[in-house]
Amino acid sequence: MAIHPDPISPTDADTAHVLRAALWMLGAVVSFSSMAVAGRAVSFELDTFEIMMYRSMVGFLIVLAVAPVAGTLGQVSLRKPGVQLVRNVFHFTGQNLWFYAITVIPLAQVFALEFTSPLWVLVLSPLLLGEKLTKARILAALTGFIGILVVARPSPDTLNAGTLCAAGAAIGFAGSIIFTKRLTRTETLTCILFWMTLTQSFFGLACAGFDGTITLPSVVSMPWLFLIALGGLTAHFCLTTALSIAPATLITPVDFLRLPVIAVIGLLVYDEPIDVFVIIGAALIFGANYGNLWFQTRKRQSPK
Repeated sequence: MAIHPDPISPTDADTAHVLRAALWMLGAVVSFSSMAVAGRAVSFELDTFEIMMYRSMVGFLIVLAVAPVAGTLGQVSLRKPGVQLVRNVFHFTGQNLWFYAITVIPLAQVFALEFTSPLWVLVLSPLLLGEKLTKARILAALTGFIGILVVARPSPDTLNAGTLCAAGAAIGFAGSIIFTKRLTRTETLTCILFWMTLTQSFFGLACAGFDGTITLPSVVSMPWLFLIALGGLTAHFCLTTALSIAPATLITPVDFLRLPVIAVIGLLVYDEPIDVFVIIGAALIFGANYGNLWFQTRKRQSPK
C-alpha cells in the first residue's frame, strides 16, 4: 500500500512524533522486503494463486487471533460490501502480479515500478473519485512516467512479462488505495483487514483450484508462507500507524528506503547487479510523488 497525503501540518509533529513515525515506517520497509524474499522462496513450489490463497488464509487466522485481544473484533461490519469487494479485486490482482514479477526480474526493478502506484492514483482518481486533475498532478504524473521509461527501458530486448506484471501490479495497488480511501471514512483497519483476508482467501481458492489441483506447501515452505502473511498485515499496520502520527511529507522518504534496502538484498542474496538506470528512474518517480505530496500539503495550509 502506497502513501497518500493527509491534512496534518508538519509543524504539528514534534521531533519525538516524527522519530516514532519513522520507526513505524521502518517496520513497513522490513515487512515489504521480507515479503519479497519469502515470496521468492516459495515460488519454486507454489504458483502465485496458491501463495495468495495460503497467505490470505494464514492472515485471516492472525486477524481472528489478534483482534479479540486488541478489543477490535467488534469493529468488523459489512456496511459497504460493494466497495470492499472492488477494493479486494484490485488488491488481489495487483498482489498476484507482484508475486510473479519478483520471481522473474530484479527485486529493485519491481520495487521501483511499485512506487508508481501513487501516480496511478492521480490518474485514476478523477475517474473513480471525481477528484480534479490539477496542473501539479499532471506534472507529477508525467515526471513519474518518464521515471517508468528509465526503469523499464522498453525495447524488444528489455520489455518482458516481469516488467509488464510489475507495472500492472502498481495499477492494481493504485485501485486498492483509491477504494481503501473510501473505506477509511467509515471503517477501521481491523474491519478492512478482516474482509481483505477473508475475501482473498476465497479468491485464491477459486483461482488456485481452477485447474483441479492445489499444491500443499511443504514443511520448508510453511514458515515462508507465515512470513508472507505476517508481513502483509504488519506492513498495513505500520504504514497506517505512521500516517496517524506524522504527515506523509515527513515519512515518505523513509518509505523510499525500501528501494536501496531491496537492492542490497538482491545483490547479496541473489547476486543481482544494482542497475544505475533503476536508481535514476526510481529517483524521478520518488521526486514526482514527493513533489505532489508537498504541493497538496502546502495547498491545505495556505490561508483561504
